[in-house]
Amino acid sequence: MTLKAIIFDVDGTLADTEDAHRIAFNKAFADNGLPWNWDVALYDKLLKVTGGKERIKYYVDDFLQDFSKSADYEGFVKNLHVQKTAHYTAALRDGHIPLRPGIKRLITDAHNAGLKLAIATTTSPENVAALLEVGLGKDWNMYFDAIGCGDIVPAKKPAPDIYNWVLNELKLAPQDCIALEDSSNGLHSSLAAGIRTYITTNPYTCKQDFAGATAVFDDLGDLPGFYKLIGLHA
Repeated sequence: MTLKAIIFDVDGTLADTEDAHRIAFNKAFADNGLPWNWDVALYDKLLKVTGGKERIKYYVDDFLQDFSKSADYEGFVKNLHVQKTAHYTAALRDGHIPLRPGIKRLITDAHNAGLKLAIATTTSPENVAALLEVGLGKDWNMYFDAIGCGDIVPAKKPAPDIYNWVLNELKLAPQDCIALEDSSNGLHSSLAAGIRTYITTNPYTCKQDFAGATAVFDDLGDLPGFYKLIGLHA
């Protein structure tokens, strides 16, 4: 089967974003006078849940049993997440979160070779735009035929919904595509959609179980080798 599309996860895959997210959460908590601090060890546990608002709720429910929820708890969580996103996108605009090795060249080479490119992520549209505008330029979205992000589907990874949505937008079968992911949640999501998946690990995910992945890499520093593996003639 000839490769027709590459579908990218964002956080941890296109850039090492997770620690920037953690720091942004802590700044939002401080802005609201909350005595919460997500250190690296705790955030590693919280990453089992995808989606920022969902992660806050998981933390409250599983780690803060004595927390008294307000009448507008949903609004409280949404407001925290909005403030966190503002801190995160500010860090992106300041150039503190570069793309991972090989990513920019992979995107440009695949685009020039006529492949369709897409994004399948649980992160917000604002985060995606801020990261890729810095990494690829103001016309970053010209590279992508489908951008699936945020709350565009109700069930987040490890559910396959976001990948199924992207496949529908691309009008391609799963076997025509590959996915690039960094976590077991992402891997389960893409595999459930029937997509062959390659993993690039990061410090938060390197010890996770990647059974079912076609291959696992530390990064894409060896692009020629990766191109041979996926059948990309750049």
